[in-house]
Amino acid sequence: MKLIRLWLTTLCFACASSHANAQATTPWPAKPIRLVVTFPAGGSSDAAARIVAPRLAEHLGQPVVIDNRPGAGGGLGLGLVAKAPADGYTIVLASAGGLTANPALYPNLAYNPGRDFAPITLFGTSPFVLVANPALPANNAKELVALARAQVGKLSYASGGSGTAMHLSGELLKSMTGSYILHIPYRGSAPAVMAVMSGETSLAIADIASIQPQLKSGRLKVIGIMGKERSTLAPDMPTLAESGIPGYEASGWFAILAPAGTPKAIIARLNTEITAVLRLPEIRERFAAAALEPLTSTPEQLGELMKTETVKWAAVIRQSGAKVD
Repeated sequence: MKLIRLWLTTLCFACASSHANAQATTPWPAKPIRLVVTFPAGGSSDAAARIVAPRLAEHLGQPVVIDNRPGAGGGLGLGLVAKAPADGYTIVLASAGGLTANPALYPNLAYNPGRDFAPITLFGTSPFVLVANPALPANNAKELVALARAQVGKLSYASGGSGTAMHLSGELLKSMTGSYILHIPYRGSAPAVMAVMSGETSLAIADIASIQPQLKSGRLKVIGIMGKERSTLAPDMPTLAESGIPGYEASGWFAILAPAGTPKAIIARLNTEITAVLRLPEIRERFAAAALEPLTSTPEQLGELMKTETVKWAAVIRQSGAKVD
């Protein structure tokens, strides 16, 4: 009887070892990959994901399936992926706000960006632009700051909502210049742009895609691009940093991540293939048509960016008292 039990135990161990070895040697990917997009279907970031997904599928040899999970400033989708198996079959496209500002905006966040995710690569950016009503007697950042200081409490800026990246970008501007400009939140970029055109507000902060038609028609004027460098989408637009606010930088980037614990070999493969797709001329052209710029990075660079931006926006939120709608 003891010999039978010993034989059965040995057989079980052998079967378990064989199963583990089979799992270890199964090539990745062996089934479709789910890309959770923390934005609604039809938006520019969702469009970028759908531009990239078919070519990424070709590179990986498996379908890449888009799963839109918007809500809570990106927190809904990020919370879902944080709890997903760390096997490389669930990844997420998330915004800078969801990864860096949400921890200071949402007291009961369902995820920790630094703990729950393995960075893969930056994915793209939609540049923010500070625009004004044509009647405003300021044409660049330096003139705007002087006007705001001379007319305390008279200027206002519109954003797509309290706690959004555009709102926080405006609060950073106020903090760096010591000026007061009233924030007026709207339900999205479109009504915020309408507000500045109609004269309800003096200024608005919006992504470049939301303002291009109005700029061409002369119904808005540009004060400056809010990123660190001029945008390839509008190289003639000066940055706020070069036109009167040295050191200013606020950009609407987004990135691809996996659940923490995803094997490093899978992270490296995803980084390689996504980066290769983003560098394709046809992909860059299609991004530009959607008013987006592709971005790439190493996993380490993305992780470092998340850390520094989290500290930066936490300070802005604390000083301004910014809250979500």
